[in-house]
Amino acid sequence: MGSEAIIVFLLAGIVLVAGANFLSNLISPKSDNVQKRAPYESGMETIGPTWVQFKVGYYLFAILFLIFDVEVAFLIPWAVVFEEIGGVAFVEILIFLFILGIGLLYAWKKEALRWD
Repeated sequence: MGSEAIIVFLLAGIVLVAGANFLSNLISPKSDNVQKRAPYESGMETIGPTWVQFKVGYYLFAILFLIFDVEVAFLIPWAVVFEEIGGVAFVEILIFLFILGIGLLYAWKKEALRWD
């Protein structure tokens, strides 16, 4: 019963998404003109080149934020069930935090957290 239900839900999801995309393409208004394809920012004409290169530091900072944000996403459910899972889980979470701490120290040493 379990595997059939998973297959049915998977197929239903695929059919619903494909059907919604097909229906959207079928009934949505179409307009292909020069103004629609012009680059804009807040409805205003852009000044200068539209392809601006950002410093890699912004992306590195964002990736580090996501890493530690995901860490919190793992820690909260672990903390909720901590009493039920016992001491082995405590040692495992200490190893997990140690590895993340080493990553944070590495980023700090490489000055990836410095915002210039």
